[in-house]
Amino acid sequence: MIKISMLALALGLMSFSAIAPVKSLISEIKVADAASTLVWKAETIDVGQIPQGTPKAIVYEFKNTGKTAVVITNVQGSCGCTATDYTKEPVLPGKTAKVTATYNAANKGGFTKTVTVTTSAETAPKILTLKGTVI
Repeated sequence: MIKISMLALALGLMSFSAIAPVKSLISEIKVADAASTLVWKAETIDVGQIPQGTPKAIVYEFKNTGKTAVVITNVQGSCGCTATDYTKEPVLPGKTAKVTATYNAANKGGFTKTVTVTTSAETAPKILTLKGTVI
């Protein structure tokens, strides 16, 4: 009888230790969701038809809806055909900033390119998309 009681007690204690990490993980997920402070005006921009040989600048805007300043730490185009520029100074709460991608439009046909933006506000980079057709 004592062995059964000890077994029941051991199983009971093990179930409590297994529940604690799950609750902790849920709390971390909620904190991560709440930490997202950038609201993008558009994440995908279709420029339609553009003439061959004429670079096309596409401007992505975001607003910092958080309580602390945000810094854009890196912006990278998916290929050498897309140059990038971005706001270099910290973006204060309530303020907006820009990321500009300039597509060189050298080759005729449809295109879809991406721009990866890394900031101090979010752990995962934001992937922005630009697309259109060079005529």
